[in-house]
Amino acid sequence: MSKIRLAACSKQGIQHRTGKQQKSPRKSEGSIMLYKGVFSQQCSFHTFSSAVEIELFRKRLLAWYNNCKRDLPWRKLAAVEADADRRAYAVWVSEIMLQQTQVASVISYYNRWMKKWPTLQDLGGASLEEVNELWSGLGYYSRGKRLQEGARKIVSEMAGHMPRTAEELQKLLPGVGKYTAGAIASIAFGQVTGVVDGNVIRVLCRVRAIGADPTNSAVTDRFWALSHMLVDPAHPGDFNQAMMELGATVCTPRAPLCMECPVRQHCRAYCKVEKELEDSAKRLIGRPASKCSWVLDVEECATPAGSCSLCLPPSEPWDPGLGVANFPRKAAKKQPRIESTATCVLQRKCHEDKPEYFIVQRPSTGLLAGLWEFPSIVLGPGQEKQQKATMASHLRAWVGSDVAVAHLQHIGEVLHIFSHIRQTYTIYYLNMDNYEENCKMEAAPCRWVTKEEFQNSAISTAMKKILKAYEKWSSTISVSKVAKRKRDSLCASKPVLEVESSSAKRQLSLDSFLAPRPKS
Repeated sequence: MSKIRLAACSKQGIQHRTGKQQKSPRKSEGSIMLYKGVFSQQCSFHTFSSAVEIELFRKRLLAWYNNCKRDLPWRKLAAVEADADRRAYAVWVSEIMLQQTQVASVISYYNRWMKKWPTLQDLGGASLEEVNELWSGLGYYSRGKRLQEGARKIVSEMAGHMPRTAEELQKLLPGVGKYTAGAIASIAFGQVTGVVDGNVIRVLCRVRAIGADPTNSAVTDRFWALSHMLVDPAHPGDFNQAMMELGATVCTPRAPLCMECPVRQHCRAYCKVEKELEDSAKRLIGRPASKCSWVLDVEECATPAGSCSLCLPPSEPWDPGLGVANFPRKAAKKQPRIESTATCVLQRKCHEDKPEYFIVQRPSTGLLAGLWEFPSIVLGPGQEKQQKATMASHLRAWVGSDVAVAHLQHIGEVLHIFSHIRQTYTIYYLNMDNYEENCKMEAAPCRWVTKEEFQNSAISTAMKKILKAYEKWSSTISVSKVAKRKRDSLCASKPVLEVESSSAKRQLSLDSFLAPRPKS
């Protein structure tokens, strides 16, 4: 770093420490507020200061995207749909489904959804039960509910027309946040606005060597500023999709494919890796290491007072073994809440001896709202030891009489991880053939279903796991019963064989006694 620049950075650091120039976080583009009332200066190293570089970045990224983008159904619809409202609806559905869900899992759900409800009006006329049934297995079920609520609002209050800007989309539609609004507005309506999701954050962190905590609100604001700065005004939708595509397929969390990256020339992290390799090679042949000539080194943005607030913190220094995967900095994960639930598979025999299962509907609010499940009860502190008795008491609401604890058969346990809950289900089984006469179908929304009806209902993945565990246990019990019958059959026939054997021995002894003895 030059002496002039070092002096300038030192001056900035002194001003920062003495409290000067801190009246407003907006006064300097090089300052952000990391914590309330605490500002930190950044060097231009973490942004794009050259219009030429920005133009090259856009050109290279879009050329790569046009040649290498994945063939996805929502992209096809957005490209060919002439009606702006239908185009925006198609993008909206895809963006909601893709939240916290992998592309491969979404494709089949998206195709079924658009086939069943191709327009906002079609979705607005659907019932929540239908929406939950189609969404079953995709997770985060409130997303489908909010999609339907939004469609009904657009049809009833907006004459069937989607809001046209990111600001209106975020303000007027339930479940539409800043990212989703930006994606819809740029892809469907061509609004020049950037987007920031997990993939974009990873790309930006590596390209500009941002090692600050990405969950910090001030750092997030920096990502949005960079995104708005980079977005191509001529092709905003394609550019935003290209940034996300790059993060999803090339600039991946682990083992990124840097040599396939179209913008590696602009990547600070990649430059540092290349410089380290070059220096290592020079040391091997006894030549002095030289600085990278085409981009500043990462260490040059540190101020004399300490590390820049956007660089990797001293507590988590650069790890040469990770390379570009040093960025983004891994945020501390919040530990999931631990919960235990007792659930019971109630079964009866119907026509042709096929089983039917008893399911009840969850409340319309809260976790897994409106979905169907086997009768279940969350166990409070201290109830784990009496969970069998607790389950028997809970079943009275539907069975209509006291359930003998001895009639509940323990099946096993199933673990299911929600986004914020680590849920352990303890599974019991009850044969309802002895209780069916007292069964109260009016106690709550409930019904008997066949296995096929169960699978087609709005059922959570956890309940499908429980049915699978029950079927495995049931088949094991059936095999055990068959083996026991065989043993009992063998035991029943064994005394007869012994009698016949004894009689034969006696006959042999008598024949031996009467047989003439040879003369000596």
